Amino acid sequence: MTKPVQAINRYKADLREMFFLLFEQFRVNEVLGKAPYEAWGEEEVKTTLQEVYRWVREVTGPLNVVGDTHGCKLEGGRVITPPGFKDAWKQLYEAGWNSIGVSPDYGGAGSPAAVQALVLELLAGSNAAFAMYPGLAHGAAEVIQHFGTPEQKKLYCERMYSGKWGGTMCLTEPHAGTDVGSAKTTAKKNADGSYTITGTKIFISGGDHDLAENVIHLVLARVDGAPAGTKGLTLFIVPRVRTSEDGTLGQTNDVAVGALEHKMGINGSATCVLVFGENEKCVGWPVGGEEKINQGMAQMFKMMNTARIAVGVQGFAVASTAYLNALEYARERKQGSSITHWKDATAPRVPIMQHADVRRMLLDMKARVEGLRALAVKLAFHQDQVRVHSGKDEAQVAYHQGQVDLLVPLVKSYGSDQGFRVCETAIQTYGGAGYTRDYPVEQYCRDAKIFSIYEGTNHIQAMDLVGRKLGQAGGANLQSFLGDVAKFVAAHSGHATLGPAVKALGAAQEAVGGSAMRLLMWFQSGQLALVPLAANRFLEMMSELTVAWLLLQGAVIAEEARAKVDAAHPDHAFYTGKVQAALYFTRNVLPGVTHKAELMGAEDKTAIDIPDAAFATV
Repeated sequence: MTKPVQAINRYKADLREMFFLLFEQFRVNEVLGKAPYEAWGEEEVKTTLQEVYRWVREVTGPLNVVGDTHGCKLEGGRVITPPGFKDAWKQLYEAGWNSIGVSPDYGGAGSPAAVQALVLELLAGSNAAFAMYPGLAHGAAEVIQHFGTPEQKKLYCERMYSGKWGGTMCLTEPHAGTDVGSAKTTAKKNADGSYTITGTKIFISGGDHDLAENVIHLVLARVDGAPAGTKGLTLFIVPRVRTSEDGTLGQTNDVAVGALEHKMGINGSATCVLVFGENEKCVGWPVGGEEKINQGMAQMFKMMNTARIAVGVQGFAVASTAYLNALEYARERKQGSSITHWKDATAPRVPIMQHADVRRMLLDMKARVEGLRALAVKLAFHQDQVRVHSGKDEAQVAYHQGQVDLLVPLVKSYGSDQGFRVCETAIQTYGGAGYTRDYPVEQYCRDAKIFSIYEGTNHIQAMDLVGRKLGQAGGANLQSFLGDVAKFVAAHSGHATLGPAVKALGAAQEAVGGSAMRLLMWFQSGQLALVPLAANRFLEMMSELTVAWLLLQGAVIAEEARAKVDAAHPDHAFYTGKVQAALYFTRNVLPGVTHKAELMGAEDKTAIDIPDAAFATV
């Protein structure tokens, strides 16, 4: 008999940092109380985040190690989630935390996107595996809300937003991997207007579970006679259990779980092989009806963009709790003497936080986590501005939406890459103890590795950035972004404390702008092979520029606020930390931007020139 796992909360979050971003740096107050956020004020936002934090520490946080240890099981063709998950799902939706940002028209609270992003941080940071189930249901419902017919919206949206039904996105197939355009899943039209779906999908997160009474799959399939590639894909609504028009459940829909994937991490998340139509009795309906045939990829991008932002949030959410746990350990663990007494064998042992290299690791984690969070909230605040200005100021809508589009691949890729690296550094801070399951950071590291892979590998994000996003609106979105950074540099390069760092930001901004022009030149001159070689490097450059900018922006605000606070007040130390994190990042990470620009200019093609046989002789 399996010994029960002790459920202990180890999740930690920094609400003071969240409040700083919302109310001091990005001034979310500017949209609170205005359409469509009339019901939200500063007190409502703070109370919500405080209550969600309390809830995750009591409910989902303790289940994190339970889900990791027990995993999911396949019994009688159905997935059984880890102990406690089903009750947590019920409590989540009763509290309304997963529908914070959902329109009141569908039973939600209609919060600003910036608030929703931080609620997601608390959910994902406390239990990344559990948070994927409601996150996917939310994303699938958004697609139906945005593209579905009135009948589809009525049948599915509120039931999915409320947790009555779950949801998934089904793209990947065994032979295709990320090459979605080579999908072989087929859809044949039936006399009643439905389609018979046949095919196999893999790596389907939440593909089956016992948390909700039904799971609504969004499935990419190819109808008869459709064009090859992604242009011939249609998105279908395929429920696990067929439903009547009033939502009453009927017979099963010939959707079978072929297997559960055995993974390195997120063991509490059911990653499934799904077989559609093994008995030729699986039916689905095109999202939006017949006029939306062959428009599946455009529709799926709605969910994919939502998911990509969520993955970036997952990255810094898990990294944040890894950092805060490592910080607590470093404050308490005594080992070695101070460097000032290093020759004295009788000197008292000191907390490892007093050792220079441990302090370096802690500050490195702090700067990266806070920078990533600022990046995600920046994107979310642009989304809020789109909604506030919609129908009133189309120029502002275009500007803010352009910045959202530009930042999505940065949030997803840099958030997931750096999130994993912070978890790795957290293990190193613990030393050998961090490599054991006595502490949470080894699970955080295993869970975080998937973030750079799913929802489009980070190279796909980089190619999306350089191949599509840089040229959108004739390059105007990029120019607006670079112009915003330049304005900040011009305004603060003479700052008494931060001036040199701001000037370094200006040099990095010029390096990114020049490298963007280099990419354009490669496209125009036919040197296309150089683009994928440099795409990841450019995305990293642009991400580090953005993070440095946002950290410095926060530091300018913190420096001014610190001068007004008594030295004994906790906020004095908080603001000092904001300044030091910005200085550390701009001194130790930002200089790499100009170096990477030089590497791009070298146009190294060694990876292309090396013969296949030269990689190894085995």
